Amino acid sequence: MVVDPYQKREASKYKNPIPSREYISSCLKKCKNLISQKHLEKKFGINNQEEKKALRRRLRAMERDGQVIYTKNRFYITPENLKVVKGKVIGHRDGYGFLRTETLKEDLWLSSEQMKLCIHGDIILAHIVNSDRKRRSSARFLKILQPNNVLIVGRYYIHHEKKIVIPNDTRFNFKIFVLSSIKENISIGSIVVVKLKQHFIRKNRIQGLIVEILGKEMGTSLAIDIALRTHSIPSLWSKEVENQLCKITDKINPFDLKNRIDLRHLPFFTIDDEDARDFDDAVFCEKKTDLEEGWNLWVAVADVSYYIKPDTALDKEALERGTSIYFPSLVIPMLPEKISTDLCSLKPYKERFCLICEMNLSKKGELISYKHYEAVISSHGRFTYNEIFKIWNGDTFLRFKYKKFLKDIENLSYLQKTLNKYNFSRKGIYFENIEPKFLLDSNLKIKHISQNIRNDVHKFIESCMILANTASASFVEKYKYPVLFRNHDRPKKDNVASFRLFLKELGLTLSGGENPESIHYANLLKNISKRPEYEMIQIILLRSMKQAVYSPDNCGHFGLSLSSYVHFTSPIRRYPDLILHRVIKYLLSKNNENISFSKYNTSNTYAYGINEIKKIGVHCSMTERRADEATRDVVDWLKCDFMHKKIGNILTGVISNVTSFGFFVRLNHFFIEGLVHIASLHDDYYYFDALGFKLIGKSKKNTYCLGDTLKVKVISVNLNERKIELSLI
Repeated sequence: MVVDPYQKREASKYKNPIPSREYISSCLKKCKNLISQKHLEKKFGINNQEEKKALRRRLRAMERDGQVIYTKNRFYITPENLKVVKGKVIGHRDGYGFLRTETLKEDLWLSSEQMKLCIHGDIILAHIVNSDRKRRSSARFLKILQPNNVLIVGRYYIHHEKKIVIPNDTRFNFKIFVLSSIKENISIGSIVVVKLKQHFIRKNRIQGLIVEILGKEMGTSLAIDIALRTHSIPSLWSKEVENQLCKITDKINPFDLKNRIDLRHLPFFTIDDEDARDFDDAVFCEKKTDLEEGWNLWVAVADVSYYIKPDTALDKEALERGTSIYFPSLVIPMLPEKISTDLCSLKPYKERFCLICEMNLSKKGELISYKHYEAVISSHGRFTYNEIFKIWNGDTFLRFKYKKFLKDIENLSYLQKTLNKYNFSRKGIYFENIEPKFLLDSNLKIKHISQNIRNDVHKFIESCMILANTASASFVEKYKYPVLFRNHDRPKKDNVASFRLFLKELGLTLSGGENPESIHYANLLKNISKRPEYEMIQIILLRSMKQAVYSPDNCGHFGLSLSSYVHFTSPIRRYPDLILHRVIKYLLSKNNENISFSKYNTSNTYAYGINEIKKIGVHCSMTERRADEATRDVVDWLKCDFMHKKIGNILTGVISNVTSFGFFVRLNHFFIEGLVHIASLHDDYYYFDALGFKLIGKSKKNTYCLGDTLKVKVISVNLNERKIELSLI
């Protein structure tokens, strides 16, 4: 046996001593590469079975304590010799994948061989290997830290007398062999939900149990059911939540009323879309009466924290959901309807508890001062954006109908003109993208598609909410207390450089040097607003931006050009807003000697710790992305179902995206995209110009680039994959 410096110590402890932990570690560090137990046995001169078992036990103990890493292919290595990373597996339909980490800027490549050891959604430990010929760093699988235990949705088939399920989500690039089911006779082609039994791939056989049968005939309701299960979105209320709801009454506690400022006399209005069901904010403004010109603006937000107390069943469920999800035909609310559309909804002429942000604005609409306090209000009216817009523009019928509110409605108009004149907050980047609005028929399928137009009232209410959010951020920042900021980081330098090259192709420039600020982007959009490429440039700019997240570390909001920003105005549908309300009330109570103060005080406030806030921030950022993905899945299905009836039609559209495999065309009037695949362009051999976002013909030099208008024919629609194929006319 090789001499171990710690041999005497080991001999004093064990009858048959084996190499010490220190010696094993030093040998592994010198080796630097992966090494098997057999190789270690040979190196240490271990021959009998007892010593081999003892070495195996010691290696397992060292693995448990993090001194060595044991890989899936039964090799050992020290953490020091390995660039170890923890990340989430992102699968791809073609079999390969990526590893997304919290520490690295770019995702790591996972080959199809590595993806045989894990599946999409797994949290794994991997080590970084040398970059490949495409100059992309790769990851090599070590072990699964947290398996993806989500239920998988797929279609049921029988293949060679074997029951199998093909996952709908193509990122799960495998077949699932069915072991058993809740029902024996399942129609072939049915959509089912599977729970995996054998998590990793062995002999190319992943096994699972069918736990739910969703249906066979696709429709909007089934598309929503699939999205909910695909993205693991909770949609049912637990018995604990139902029991807690039964104990909540609509009776206002007189004691709580005494501790609030009475604003029931102020004519607050709610202004929302026609189909809105929960009204969580109301506004009121008036001109200052003193010699100083300016405005007083009140934003009243439903006091959800009065009903949802920390650590209760309702609170835990709200946190798990994170946000309300708005499908075209259904809402999956963050809070039960008794709370969201009844007790907390600011319905006309109903007394409601609110948290107020009262703001003092200059004659230019600038925020001078603010104060927050608990109040009780009674909304004097429920209006839609279009109603207020028509009243502002002289609609005779509506002005007569609401004549008793005209003065207050016109005050809103005057403030809007002030904010618009002095370009309120226009240092930020504001996009005017075309958004479709769907009208569904009785079968919940698209009957008609129109453009969702934002008018001045939309922009005014948005400005009021931004002011309230900014004032709230300033308030909590003053006390340096843990809270979730809404952070939007500046774009990556590589993305800025790519965007500049794209602009150069159009004869445009972006000022601001290597690190342009929001104002430089805003000025660019302002200067090109009349150009035909305006929308196209907006799309590319939006793609170059980072995604906003929630975090207790204040990094500012690049898009809005604000040094700090929080979400205050929507606690009915966003959990971060509910947290902020609790913190604001906590700080108000703490600084009010007339209110008894404790961790849980009379105002239902709560003192959050920094670690708790960090975890909630990561979770809420995830639930926001999850909601977007689920909604997109359902909308894409609706679009494909609508376009299925248009197969063979010739339509006009605009190129909205160009890739190496073809270009996407957004169809006029429908606002739906389809793909013209590069293989269908038979007149020439086309190559992709990534800088100019163009496909260029090698011989004839024909080009297809963003913003081009052309005629296309609808060739096919794949409802399962949500794809629309077009060809050129």
